[in-house]
Amino acid sequence: MTAHPVLAEVVRSGFVESWHRGSAVVIDASGTALLALGSTSEPIFPRSSNKPMQAVAMVHSGLELTGELLALAAASHSGEDFHVEGVRQILADSRLSESDLQCPPDLPLDDAARAEFLRNGGKPDRIHMNCSGKHAAMLATCVAQGWPASSYRDPSHPLQEKIKIQIRQLAAEPVARVGVDGCGAPLMAISLTGLARAFSAMVSAEPGSAERKVADAMRGYPDWMSGSTRYDAAFMKAVPGLLVKPGADGVCAFAFASGVAGAVKIDDGGGQRAMPPVLATLVTRFLGDLPADLETLDRLAATPVTGGGEQVGQVKAVRSVLAG
Repeated sequence: MTAHPVLAEVVRSGFVESWHRGSAVVIDASGTALLALGSTSEPIFPRSSNKPMQAVAMVHSGLELTGELLALAAASHSGEDFHVEGVRQILADSRLSESDLQCPPDLPLDDAARAEFLRNGGKPDRIHMNCSGKHAAMLATCVAQGWPASSYRDPSHPLQEKIKIQIRQLAAEPVARVGVDGCGAPLMAISLTGLARAFSAMVSAEPGSAERKVADAMRGYPDWMSGSTRYDAAFMKAVPGLLVKPGADGVCAFAFASGVAGAVKIDDGGGQRAMPPVLATLVTRFLGDLPADLETLDRLAATPVTGGGEQVGQVKAVRSVLAG
């Protein structure tokens, strides 16, 4: 396999100690490639970047959530109190309980929320798992349709078949593989280009459509689809109309309100430190004359590297590569 380009470098004390290789694609609203680096047509598992498409399928199938709760249905939430209460509301409105969730037990992602949870004697549970909003919404969709709820994770379940069809339609390509995501739900593989097409289609859809309802909820309530301290929420607050959804193992997709959209895959899965600088570089490059909080974008363009409790370097994007 041909090595992908280096998208980000880890610099410590002025010395480049590590590299993050990967692939990236950006398309315009018509689907024409504006940037293509590495393998952009080979299938990947988008992980949680699939969640907006899964939520679209659920809305088409009768899920009646709106606003912050719809954002939570597409979320990888941080387990903050408002997230947990929101998941409980989704369940209660469909006469479901936490025991119906089939995501694995976990602790809150947010550092402060996790520390407080543990101080109060908390132990890993399903509702604090970052995918519990999606799982609650899947259950609520089953209730709305009269589908069996106990088997909602089965790839042959009517809900999962609807999701597969929806992802194929939005990505404008077949689902290449069905796997199992970290939360236990089925995971559909598509290409980076297909992922970018899907995000472009969502933000470009007619107002009031299921696609726009999900995109607008996520953009309108970024803390609900992420967390109050997370980088994807920071990007969406910095650029009005920007949709951003990361996934595990170094995946992230984004779309401007104009329909310009992109997707990135970091080969080694190190998206937590590499993705913010790469995404900041791409967003800034394709921002055009859109209003934006440039100070926030500049801050996100470098992930701190520490030594002895102090910053001694940074993870930064290789701008010459991302310039195409």
